[in-house]
Amino acid sequence: MIKLLFCVVSYLAVVFCVFAQTQDIPFDKKFFPDKKRLKEALEALEEGNGNYNLEHYNAALPFFEKAYKLNPNNADLNFKIGKCYIEGANLDKEEAINYFKKAYELNPYVNEDIVYYLAEAYHFHYEFEKAIEFYEKYLRNSTKGAKIEAATVQKKIQECRNAIELSQKPVRVFIDNLGTNINTKYPEYVPVITTDESVMYFTSKRPDTYGGGIDESDGHYFEDVYVSRFVRGKWTKAENVGQPINSSRNDATVGLSPDGSILLVYEEGDIYECRLKGNKWSEPKKMPKEINTKYIETSASFSADNKTLYFVSDRPDLSIGGKDIFVTTMNPDGSWSQPKNIGTTINTPYDEESVFIHPDGKTMYFSSKGHNTIGGYDIFRSVYKDGKWSKPENLGMPINTPDDDVFLVVTGSGKRGYYSSGRKGGEGEQDIYLVTFLGPEKPMRTSTEDNLIAGIKSTIKDVLVEEKVEISSSQLTIFRGTTLDELTKQPVSAEIIITDNSNGAVINKLESNSSTGRFIVTLPAGKNYGIAVTAEGYLFHSENFDIPEGGNFQLVEKDVLMKKAEIGTKVILRNIFFDTDKATLRPESKYELDRLIKLLVENPRLKIEISGHTDNQGNAAYNQKLSERRAKAVVDYLVNENVEPHRLTYAGYGLTQPIADNKTPEGRQLNRRTEFKIISK
Repeated sequence: MIKLLFCVVSYLAVVFCVFAQTQDIPFDKKFFPDKKRLKEALEALEEGNGNYNLEHYNAALPFFEKAYKLNPNNADLNFKIGKCYIEGANLDKEEAINYFKKAYELNPYVNEDIVYYLAEAYHFHYEFEKAIEFYEKYLRNSTKGAKIEAATVQKKIQECRNAIELSQKPVRVFIDNLGTNINTKYPEYVPVITTDESVMYFTSKRPDTYGGGIDESDGHYFEDVYVSRFVRGKWTKAENVGQPINSSRNDATVGLSPDGSILLVYEEGDIYECRLKGNKWSEPKKMPKEINTKYIETSASFSADNKTLYFVSDRPDLSIGGKDIFVTTMNPDGSWSQPKNIGTTINTPYDEESVFIHPDGKTMYFSSKGHNTIGGYDIFRSVYKDGKWSKPENLGMPINTPDDDVFLVVTGSGKRGYYSSGRKGGEGEQDIYLVTFLGPEKPMRTSTEDNLIAGIKSTIKDVLVEEKVEISSSQLTIFRGTTLDELTKQPVSAEIIITDNSNGAVINKLESNSSTGRFIVTLPAGKNYGIAVTAEGYLFHSENFDIPEGGNFQLVEKDVLMKKAEIGTKVILRNIFFDTDKATLRPESKYELDRLIKLLVENPRLKIEISGHTDNQGNAAYNQKLSERRAKAVVDYLVNENVEPHRLTYAGYGLTQPIADNKTPEGRQLNRRTEFKIISK
């Protein structure tokens, strides 16, 4: 009898437990015999609801979670916790699903939009088929009180379908958290990098923010700008850049010029420009009215020559819908042109954000809530060709998620990128990640040899792995180094002028850093570039880069040793060109020769020798005569441009004075050169 009674009691306890888990239990004294616990729960609810009603979801969540520990089976509380995770800033939206599911199980009518939010939770949880089921259910059954418009729900359904399609062909990438030198338990986002990936600036909300203020909108510290450098294969510990960039307000990164000398920052709805002089940044200067308006400008990116700016604005007069991407170009006087909307190929009726124009000058990365997004903002790529932008390509999964994916910047090589994400497994709410693009998967192939064994009906095939797949890279050359005094090896502040040798047009002018001498020059493919490095008190230095269309990415590192005008000093003229096996100057030589003429005009007592040199290929006597004829051709040009003949001599040295090994094509190319030498001053 006692045993039977024990079984009945146990059964009733189980039934009550199950019933309690499926019953919507209110915060009422009937269900809380312990008055102290009820009071504690009601106080937490009151605080939570106060913040919730003001849409301060991050602030409401801790109070709701406290109440949840005291009563996990209240439908309204479960719904509100789920809503906090969905709507809160930098919270894991996937966490919402269990709360919405439980709210729906406890009371399917707990909120008029519960079915929609449950669908959205499935969406964030990558359960796309289930999400579609509930989105469609919401459309069928939504009542008059429903707050979500049908068009919004239909768009969500399409996003899930896009996700199902893209999930069938995930892109091959590595996505790696940058670790604790960059990321903390606080939010980090909007990375911007130099083209050579040597310096990164980003935004964070940390306790060491300048001024230490708290932003009431989300309870975080104010935004500040931080910097890290890539040294010996890893990023250094990030440092607050301090004043004048950071202030007691929110200060955030927006964009960075390819050489790292101009930093764009966001302050109170506008974009400001800071310039690096030596090791100090200038005060942020508000960009002009062509860019900033009374509306909000949030993102911007310079072209390789800093003369074109792409930016994001929600200005209604030129926008197609919400935030759009605009472009403006620099006028000859340094002012900016009236901006233009870049058109409906890129901009949609939805928001666009975080524009980044790659230094190759033709590839744009941006985020959009339109096109074939899988949810929130997705990252897209478009290429400018034949005068128009291509149809944007979704970068795919796992780069894009059902949540917002923004702020991607890509290195000069095109093989690596950096962006911020709130994905699981990070150091904090939002972290900065490295994306390594792996390229297409290696295909399998079968041998063509078959019928190897008599009597076997089916052929035998050897499965082999193809040769290594080449990962596509940008058609771009980066020339970086430092400008130094040839003798002291101390940094020299120099101007670097980049010229299109086909027409003499100056493509860009920039300065090496006055403290370090450091410079980065970005050269998109498709041109023959002449580079002249000039500094007061020094002879000019020249470089030549002939970069055809279709060429692969290359990084050239070289210290430029600046020479003073001393007797015996030699300077190589790298942008003087002759027809093959002839002494006929090609037209593109004009711009280098004009620089030499300018030097002679500015130094009227200077006398120089022009010399020609060859490699060791061919007959030595022939090379000697060819080098002499080429040197004479240069002198003839200078005399024809009114340089006094008595200041000029010429000589041909053939193959007798090599400066590199003649055993390699690169060495032979260096040996085929024209020089000038100072013989009197």
